[in-house]
Amino acid sequence: MAETSRITQAILTGHSRGLGAAIARELTNQHIQTLCLSRGSLNNKHLLLHEIQIDLADSQALQNWLHTDTLKTFCEKADTILLINNAGVVTPVGSFEHQDIGQVADAVALNVSAALVLSAAVYQAKKADTELRIMHISSGAARRAYPGWSTYCATKAALDMHAQCVAEDQLPDVKICSIAPGVIDTDMQRLIRNTPAEVFPDREKFENLKTQNQLTPADACAKGLLDFMLKDVFGKQVLADLRSV
Repeated sequence: MAETSRITQAILTGHSRGLGAAIARELTNQHIQTLCLSRGSLNNKHLLLHEIQIDLADSQALQNWLHTDTLKTFCEKADTILLINNAGVVTPVGSFEHQDIGQVADAVALNVSAALVLSAAVYQAKKADTELRIMHISSGAARRAYPGWSTYCATKAALDMHAQCVAEDQLPDVKICSIAPGVIDTDMQRLIRNTPAEVFPDREKFENLKTQNQLTPADACAKGLLDFMLKDVFGKQVLADLRSV
């Protein structure tokens, strides 16, 4: 008797632009049904993309959505679920004495809370025999301190620690990795380069990466991330850098 083909589905946050949009395109290229969560929309009519417009920085809105049946219904047919926690912001930038406290709260909710809440929610929504692969999109900033990036560095470091703790739980149906994707040519990089040097002292470093053509195209990064996530070795290295996997 022929083996029934396994069904892989994905859940992706922050899909409406930048790296998230590139990951959404790559998921469709690989014919993977994807539930996309973001404030914006790709306005993509592709049948493999199911868009939910939601502000993931609004923790109550996320909890309200999770109380619906949408997530469980999406997960019930999958043999493997890929959860890609990509949504994030770099703001606020600058010394913490001048940071807007509302922006700090939003960054923590989006960069950290949404990822942790969704990780637990997807695990609880899936079938008992479904494998869950979780990828946190981290950053080199999680592993090195930058002046002016106290919120960004701290929130990305939180994802790294979450991945390490989940790995310590040793759940047989979960593989997790928090991965730094490298420096990608996206709107976030443009925002960094447009930040005044007195606010972000390391701005020149990122300007040089652009002028020296050292930024990775978003589509190439997305393909590398998904290829890695689908490999058998995924999860063996809990903290990773895409440039060395």
